[in-house]
Amino acid sequence: MVGAIVAAALLYLIASGKAGWVPERFASNGYGALSPGGYDLTSCFITELVLTFLFLVIIIGCTSKGAAVGFAGIPIGLALTLIHLVSIPVTNTSVNPARSTGPALFAGGPYIGQLWMFWVAPILGAAAAGLFTRWLYEEGWITERVLVVEKKEQPL
Repeated sequence: MVGAIVAAALLYLIASGKAGWVPERFASNGYGALSPGGYDLTSCFITELVLTFLFLVIIIGCTSKGAAVGFAGIPIGLALTLIHLVSIPVTNTSVNPARSTGPALFAGGPYIGQLWMFWVAPILGAAAAGLFTRWLYEEGWITERVLVVEKKEQPL
């Protein structure tokens, strides 16, 4: 959380160096009139919940036992790219409460008032992903195969 606020402060400091710059949205998330595409609360809530759920399923799947070692960043990065392409027009993309909080503190007023949704939807999506992947990776659902080779010594 502190990192997101410090990052937003640095961006604010840099951007405010331009004459005539006004913070306006400041990359804040919003629904209704504050949504980049004018999407209502329900659409934005579902978007954030489902995309956070999918993102966490991908992260957990890529970092779980049995996943290819050293390659998790590729599917995780591609998933995050797709999530942004889908949700920037809808909510300006959160899928992370800290990412929403930092900019909202600098955009102020109505953005802070809508911040609750960008905490609740991602937390619910992440919790659902945790439950789903716990069920998915339960013993019996995915079986591990272990090959045991016994060598018998030949008598002399």
